[in-house]
Amino acid sequence: MTMISAESVKTLRSRTGAGIMDCKEALAETNGDMEKAIEHLRKKGIATAQKRAARAASEGVVQSYIHLGGKIGVIVEVNCETDFVAKTDDFKDFAKNIAMHIAASRPLGVIPEDVPPSVLEKEKEIYRHQAREMGKPENMLEKIVEGKMSKFYKESCLMQQPYVRDPNLSIADVLNDMIAKTGEKITISRFARFQIGE
Repeated sequence: MTMISAESVKTLRSRTGAGIMDCKEALAETNGDMEKAIEHLRKKGIATAQKRAARAASEGVVQSYIHLGGKIGVIVEVNCETDFVAKTDDFKDFAKNIAMHIAASRPLGVIPEDVPPSVLEKEKEIYRHQAREMGKPENMLEKIVEGKMSKFYKESCLMQQPYVRDPNLSIADVLNDMIAKTGEKITISRFARFQIGE
């Protein structure tokens, strides 16, 4: 079995924010391979996040962010289970980063169900029209629309958007990492984005 040095545990901990024992275990599981250990911790975090999903998240913060000298403003509610976690710098930074992401990415809702049905119908109609214009057969239209809608959700729903600070991660990935780090259920409940002239 590979000897795991304290130095590599420290490095993994600083890169992931996971606990010392979790880092040790991840490095042992992956024979000291740092990248695989990070992936192992992320998968574990997602599994743990799913277990925590049933718990109540009734604490948290309402975070604001103002951009471009007052031209764009965002207010977001991020919840967790305890006041202790809500008061940590990590949690506050997470909420602030989410608010900044919303300012930059203009999501329409947190999840697809938050997007107004009228907006969805309008999008579907546009995609159907485009497909017809391209001469696609009628029996293929719904499949084409479905594919385009999945791209639309990725662009318009906060949880599916690529994170502006690291486009390799979605907001859901960033949230799951935060859940793994804090050991609590965390949710992004709602947000409002204001822009001058809109």
